[in-house]
Amino acid sequence: MYLLFFKRFFDFWIALLGFLILSPIFILIMIVLTYLNKGTPFFLQKRPGEHEKIFKIIKFKTMNDKKDLDGNLLPMGERITPFGSFLRKTSLDEMPQLLNIIKGDMSIVGPRPLLEQYLPLYTERQKKRHNIKPGITGWAQINGRNQVTWKEKFEMDIWYVENVSLKTDFSIILKTAKQVLLRKDVAHIELAVTPEDFMD
Repeated sequence: MYLLFFKRFFDFWIALLGFLILSPIFILIMIVLTYLNKGTPFFLQKRPGEHEKIFKIIKFKTMNDKKDLDGNLLPMGERITPFGSFLRKTSLDEMPQLLNIIKGDMSIVGPRPLLEQYLPLYTERQKKRHNIKPGITGWAQINGRNQVTWKEKFEMDIWYVENVSLKTDFSIILKTAKQVLLRKDVAHIELAVTPEDFMD
């Protein structure tokens, strides 16, 4: 019952209320990034959601578009701007995902949505992470984040999918808030996923 009805109900109203409360900060960041980036303050990227349905995730843009002499984008670590680094450290770059939740693409708690290109690589067991909506935070994010391997993260995602409950979500939200406030395990750059991470 919680997963079928109440989870979406809580997601929508909490995200809407959160967005309204944070809207002054949202607008301020949007103005600063528009000036610094000389254009769009947002980063949009296709990600697989529930049942592998593709949607566009929304984040604040934390990297510039600088390229090398051959016209290729520089490595991510070299393109993060000072203000973008601040947004990542404080997790404020994730704030626009509240709009994804309001739209129904995401949930507050769930497996983090990865790149569309990884879809063919998942094992049958790992595909279970797409049985529910992806989240801004999740069980893997409060249990080691970048200190655990992707295989371990996938197992944590599956555990969450098989044990979704109001109590679990509430616990994850509280621990996430604690991590953000203490800036604990908040990653600058998320570790890349390799094909080997999907193998049994």
